[in-house]
Formats: sequence, structure tokens, C-alpha cells
Amino acid sequence: MSPTSGKETGTDAGTDTAPEGAGSLSRAGDLFQLLRDGKARTRAELALTTGLARSTVAARIDALISSGLVGPAGEASSSGGRPPSRFAFNPAARSVLAVDVGATHVIVAVTDLGGNVLSERRLAQDVADGPEAVLGRVVEEGKALLGEAGRTTADLAGIGIGLPGPVEHATGMPVKPPIMPGWDGFDVVRYVQRSLPVPVLVDNDVNIMALGERTAHWPEHDNFLFIKVATGIGAGIISSGELQRGANGTAGDLGHVRVPRGDDVLCRCGNYGCLEALASGPAVARELARQGLPAEKGGDVLRLVGEGNLQAIQALRQAGRDVGDVLAMVVNLLNPSVIVIGGSLGQAGDHLMAGVREVVYRRSLPLATSHLRIALAMAGDQAAILGASQMVTQHVLSPAVIEATLQATG
Repeated sequence: MSPTSGKETGTDAGTDTAPEGAGSLSRAGDLFQLLRDGKARTRAELALTTGLARSTVAARIDALISSGLVGPAGEASSSGGRPPSRFAFNPAARSVLAVDVGATHVIVAVTDLGGNVLSERRLAQDVADGPEAVLGRVVEEGKALLGEAGRTTADLAGIGIGLPGPVEHATGMPVKPPIMPGWDGFDVVRYVQRSLPVPVLVDNDVNIMALGERTAHWPEHDNFLFIKVATGIGAGIISSGELQRGANGTAGDLGHVRVPRGDDVLCRCGNYGCLEALASGPAVARELARQGLPAEKGGDVLRLVGEGNLQAIQALRQAGRDVGDVLAMVVNLLNPSVIVIGGSLGQAGDHLMAGVREVVYRRSLPLATSHLRIALAMAGDQAAILGASQMVTQHVLSPAVIEATLQATG
């Protein structure tokens, strides 16, 4: 994605040259990034902002208009003569298929390049049915939704898929996912591209939820953590505005960090004291069952809390303290400005949050928490869809991909 290396010289006098330093914006793909904010601009305004010659800007804009990614957006005021035309990013130019695969559900949606949902379908589907059954249904429903949205497969810019387990992002292959039998090492990208030959990007569900939540509600925060507390516990880490996946895609796996009070609690991973073994939905349900309450899963915990059961409320608050024990270390390490709590247990709201806040603010360094916000997720089950769409648009609208697309169609 490197810019052109040559430096152009000259003045804004109609020649296809530009002042020193304009080389980084000399491609249409680079110029397009200025228009992605949706603000309408004239050719003259773009030339002034970039330092490029007006003829250079005009040629780049013409190429982007031909692609449909940029369109007319009215006229600017005139100081005499014909008013200059304005141009802006056209998010409706292409569509994205966004997919959230959960343990027992699949959500498939069609969005535009701005993340606006055009059509959506929620399906009961067990991920344990295997990759071919699940992905086959995703492809089938995706094609139907494109039709419902008035789009075709030719309009499709790419497909984003979130899976409920570890994923090697570079290949899109699940890696030993604990609740996904038959998925380990399965080539998700190749399977989907047999029916829909477009870019396919795959990541774990917590990462795409972090992207979706931040994009929708916290765009001004570049250091952001999304914590999912459900059947498992994980974090999506955004640092300096970039999603952090780590060397092998396992960054943010908080569920298997040791919690001090859990020395005698065995986790499904084989270790003792893991956060997931103490604070996940099933773990809290097991604790309540030991106390004689009718609880087998996280949904039962939420039901008991909703009924005002004191034991359930206390157990959920303790789960929050356990999550807070781990997050206090993370806050000291990464210094986020916002932590958002989501997932099914996050629906219990204040009880879980009270425990998290109690420990994080007590155990983290004062400077790290001086402006820290800890809040409940606001995007709900839309977070994964919004994040899957955002993952695709970040790729297909990048300077290098835009430039390659324009060259291929030019």
C-alpha cells in the first residue's frame, strides 16, 4: 500500500504536476481516502487540500466517478460564473454481505459501504452442525437477501464473517475452536468463494464486535476495549485506532487468564483458575445450581436476576469482580480510554458492571483510570454485523485495493 515514490514539482496552473510532498496523494486510491468522511468537496478544494494540480485532481475524480464510488453532491456557491460541482463518497455504490455465526444462531445482513443495513435475516443454526452446513446456508440466505435489497452478486464488494472461536485472520481458518466440531483448519474463504467469488474476510466474533461497537458509538476513541461475557469471555482490542490480533490471532483471549480466587476450579482448557471457569454464563449458573437454584446456563442466570433473586445478583456481581481483576491488569498494560462490556451476561447491566468497576478503579493505576470510561455495549446484537461490514470496507476501500480496482476496470 505504499504511495508513489516520485516527487512531483510545479504549481497549480493546470499542469499534471504538484508541489513537493504531494506524492503520497498522487493515486486515485489515496485521494479517495479524503472523501470517505462523506463531506462534499469541489475539485478546487481537493487541489488546495492535497497540493496536487487541478488537472491531476480532475483525472483522479473522473476515475472515481466512473467506478461509482464517488458521485455528484450538488454545487458550491459561486463568486461569479458557473458554480463549481461538489463530489462525495457514494456508499450505495457497492454492497457487503455481513455474517455473524454464533453457537446457536446465524445473522446474515446486506449493508452498503457505509455500514447501513439494507436487509437482514436471523436464523436458528447450530455451529456444531459443521462448516459446510452452516456456510452453505449463509451463501443461500445471502443471495436471497441481496435480491430483497435490490442488489445482485455483481454489486457485492466482499463478505465479512465472524466465528465464535479462534481464527487465523490471514487465512480465515478456524484454529482448534472449542465449540465448533469439524471447523478446525476448514478453508472458510475458499468454500464461500466457490459460490460468491469476492473477497472474503473472517475473524473471531469478539474482534468484529469491537469494530462494530466502536464504529457505531465510540468513533472518537482510538484506544478501546470490547469485552464479551457470555459462554466464553474474550476481548477485542483496538489500540491507536487499529484492531490488534496478535501474532497468531489470539490477542484478547481473557477467558484463560488466571484469577486468584480460582485455584481449585478446573477449566475446560485443563488449567485451574481461568476467568471463564468462574465468571462466564455457564460458570455462574453452575455456582447457583450448587446453591440449589434452577440454573443450567447463562439465560437462567439472567432470568433469576430479572426476578430479583438475591443469590443470583450476588453471584453476578462476583463475576464482575473476577472480570475486573483481569481488566485491572489490562488497563495498566494498554491504557484504554473506554471499556465496553457486552455479551449475554452484559445484558444484566448494573450488577455485572458494579463488580467490574469496583475492582478496576481500585486496582488500576490512578493515571490509567483518570479518564477511563467503563460502559455497557450499545450496539447489542448488531455489533457483529456492523463489525463484519466494517472489516470488509476497511479492506476494499483501502488505497491499494481502490487503485488496483480502478486499473483493472480502466
